[in-house]
Amino acid sequence: MRVIEVENLAKSYGGVSALTDLSFGCLEASTLAVLGPNGAGKTTAVKILATLLRADGGQAFVDGIDVAAHPREVRARIGLTGQYAAVDERLTGRENLELVGRLLRLGSKESAARAADLLTQLRLSDASDRVSKGYSGGMRRRLDIAMSLIGRPSVLFLDEPTTGLDPRSRLEMWDLIDDLVRGGTTMLLTTQYLDEADRLADSIVVIDHGHAIATGTAEQLKQDIGGDRVVLTLSEPSQRAAAASAMSPFAVAAPRDGDHDAELIIPVKPTTTLVEVLRCLDRASVGVDDIEMRRPTLDDVFFRLTGSTTSQEPVDDDR
Repeated sequence: MRVIEVENLAKSYGGVSALTDLSFGCLEASTLAVLGPNGAGKTTAVKILATLLRADGGQAFVDGIDVAAHPREVRARIGLTGQYAAVDERLTGRENLELVGRLLRLGSKESAARAADLLTQLRLSDASDRVSKGYSGGMRRRLDIAMSLIGRPSVLFLDEPTTGLDPRSRLEMWDLIDDLVRGGTTMLLTTQYLDEADRLADSIVVIDHGHAIATGTAEQLKQDIGGDRVVLTLSEPSQRAAAASAMSPFAVAAPRDGDHDAELIIPVKPTTTLVEVLRCLDRASVGVDDIEMRRPTLDDVFFRLTGSTTSQEPVDDDR
């Protein structure tokens, strides 16, 4: 059963199109990762699903409920965590949670019980009575998610959930997301971290310029672009053009830059061997410090689909 359903969504801001004919869906108790460069429309799509924006066209459903026609019913079923933690730094972790409970009209007793449960579940019990201003980034993020879970939502929207977190906190956040999905929560997360999507997502939709350009599992998307990649670390970065020319008999697509000036990545035919590659490079007098054959990654998929990588730091400029 599809718990989230988006059909032909359109949204413009002052004549600038943010979403155009966007469609995707998410199954119950699964994780959908929405990938895309900055400004692709990811946050706009989440805001429409969370009833914070109205679409100009198309429809969106949560639990079979039209988000535009019945926003209050949708809000009763969802939780939302934005790109930055919405925590009141003057309150303790427990007070933040109890405040949200009272705003949701749970009553003081139920709010306190729910807060205690979530503090334990999200491993915040030891810091529950400390002012949240002193929390680490990972702790603040967990508290923010706990606040989204007070009302026991069946669907949780996470917009860039690990932005700004250190590696350990990111891993803790991934474990938390896994636990929530195993417990029956349907999860939609936007991210620019491809390792995050590869690790967490049951399905992926790639958005560029406001519409979906690819959907599928991580493995399906990798298979769709096919083939291995030869990764060259050149002895002299100035030999990039010569290396690309020497590799042309094996290449199935244009070479692209790697992580540094001396690295070149070339999609190659499935029959290509490193021995053949080294012979061609030697004949062209191209020196290499390292050579590697790699299977396609989500980064390769993303580059092929959008013409860009996601190595830049995420910023809050998404429409």
